Formats: sequence, C-alpha cells, structure tokens
Amino acid sequence: MSNIYLGYHFTIEPKELGSEILVAELGEKAFESFTETENGISAFVKKDLWDENILDDIYILQSEEFKIEYTIEEIDQVNWNEEWEKNFEPIDVDGKCHVRAPFHPKTDAEFDILIEPKMSFGTGHHETTHMMIQHLLEMDVKGLKTLDMGCGTAILAILAEMKGAEPIDAIDIDNWCYLNSIENAERNNCKHISVYEGDAALLAGKKYDLIIANINRNILLNDMQAYVDSLNPKGIILFSGFYEEDIPFIDASCTEKGLTYVKKLQRNNWVSLKYVN
Repeated sequence: MSNIYLGYHFTIEPKELGSEILVAELGEKAFESFTETENGISAFVKKDLWDENILDDIYILQSEEFKIEYTIEEIDQVNWNEEWEKNFEPIDVDGKCHVRAPFHPKTDAEFDILIEPKMSFGTGHHETTHMMIQHLLEMDVKGLKTLDMGCGTAILAILAEMKGAEPIDAIDIDNWCYLNSIENAERNNCKHISVYEGDAALLAGKKYDLIIANINRNILLNDMQAYVDSLNPKGIILFSGFYEEDIPFIDASCTEKGLTYVKKLQRNNWVSLKYVN
C-alpha cells in the first residue's frame, strides 16, 4: 500500500459544532487523520482506500444547518508528527487532569498524561473524551477491573490506572490506535494496561467492574448486550460518542438490559451517560 494521501480541506460554518459532527461521520469512513484549521478541518485518507463516492452518505454535508465547502489535494509522505505539532494544544480538564504531548511543558496537575498524539482519536480535545475524563475524575475507581472500549490513544485507560484501577483492558479495532495505545501506556509507565486489537467479540467470558465505551451510537447499540454480559453486579458503565438526540435509543437499550441510569454530562450537542448494573 502506498503512502500517498488525499487531503480534504473543509471550510465549515458554524465551525465548532460542524467540525465535531463532520469528524465523527468521516471517522466511520476510511479517513484516518484530522487536523483543525482556521476555518474548519482537514481530513486525510490513503489514496488506496479512497473511492469517488466516499462522501455520498455524509449526512452533515446535506444539512441546511451548516455551510460546508471543500477542496481536495494529493499529498505524498505526510509528516503527521509535524502536522500535530502545529495544531495540537495541551488539554486541561477541570484543573485536575492535563493531557500533553512531549513538546509541551509539564504542569502541576494532579494527573499529568503524556501522549504522542500523532493522528489517532482520543487526544482529549473531542467533547466525548473530555466528558469521559470528567466522569473518571469524580469517581473512586481504585481496584476496579476496567475496560476501555474503543480506546483510541488509551488516555482513559491511562487515567484509570493513575487513579488506581487495575487490571485494565484497552481495546480498539483500528491497528494504528492499538499500536499507539501500547506506546502511550509505556510512555506513562503504566503497569496494569493490556492492549488488544479487535471488537466486542474479545469480551466473551470476561468480566469488569467498570466499562468505558466511547464509540458511536450504532456500534454501542449493536454491542450493548456484550457490554452488559461483561459487567459485574453493581458494575459501572460510561458511554459517550453520540449526540443529545441519540439518548432515547441508548437509554432504551440500557433499560431493557437491566441497567440503571445515574448521570448525564453534556458539551455542545455531545453527551455522556453513566449507568450501573
């Protein structure tokens, strides 16, 4: 497979909410990397994985609520680290958790997470990751056997270990996320995180006290029974990766399977829900 990419450069109005929705939708396609620009985002897809219909069912491009235009260019041998260093800013969550790259100075935050962001999801900038961090910051997770499903860069697994959770399984279907999660766990001197490449089929026969699932609505609904089957009595499950209007679907599935609603967090139109078994 070649290293030639196609770069889609989107201008978006309104930018903030439109960018989040567009990234979420493009992330379900072959696009593997995104950078924020002054007027929107740039999204990158390997030319070998591209086809001319790749944007056909991207809902937001048809929405009258947003004005989105784009240009396309062919790019050879992108230096992803250089791109991230130009765009990646450290994240501060409630003054307690600081997520930074190696080129950022260390702060005195209680939880200092060091990641090599490169181009996978879960850098902490996205509303869903931010809310999941908030959930974990306010919870006592010491000694809880934990699952980080759809782990991205493994930020949530790393924070869980820093707060005393163990052992921790981190799972992602994307090979790049799998490899980057291993690197980031090592970079933060984590001793209790095991990283796996795959999907919910890996959960068969496993049990957890805490499940963190930051994935899109359709995958959550499809795999909900697997999560519930893997949750110990009185276990806690945190969901995110979906919008306010998706809550009735998620809640109906959770309630049907015996989970009890506890709490909701919201940032812009993104939400995160907490349930107990």
